[in-house]
Amino acid sequence: MADQTLSIGNLPDLLTVREVAQILRVSPLTIKRWGKRGKLPAIRINSRGDRRYKKEAVLWLLGIQQKSD
Repeated sequence: MADQTLSIGNLPDLLTVREVAQILRVSPLTIKRWGKRGKLPAIRINSRGDRRYKKEAVLWLLGIQQKSD
């Protein structure tokens, strides 16, 4: 990742585990646990099943935006 700092204004629509962990200032393992508990639902992509998280869900956890589900 060339740009190590993510700002709220330029987030992509889908975020990686590492990006979400950086934004929320928790460990990647915490993000994965939250996914299993349903606190932060993951979208599985590709054949490996990599996790991606919706920007809206992350902002909702931060209290910045209403959850749109």
